[in-house]
Amino acid sequence: MTTPLIAGLAVAAAALAGRYSIQAWQAFKARPPTARMRKFYEGGFQSTMTKREAALILGVREHTPPDKIKEAHRRVMVANHPDAGGSHYLASKINEAKDVMLGKTKGSGSAF
Repeated sequence: MTTPLIAGLAVAAAALAGRYSIQAWQAFKARPPTARMRKFYEGGFQSTMTKREAALILGVREHTPPDKIKEAHRRVMVANHPDAGGSHYLASKINEAKDVMLGKTKGSGSAF
């Protein structure tokens, strides 16, 4: 007598789970697509480096504390250091960006 009752409850639970799964999948498919990769700044360097350009190079905001700027500089330089196969030009621009963000220069101090 209880076996048909348990079987009926199991079928009802499976139906509800299936309905919920279909609704969740449709909601997942309907959401707007998001970028999987970070969008990088497209464009060359300006003749004199601005604080905005320096922030874009280091990947920080314009009003970032100095310790975060130094951390971002270190992270970017590890990836682009000339001794590790990076470009001397990019390394000089990264150093210039750090100096501009820390207020040590006003820009265009690049050796290139």
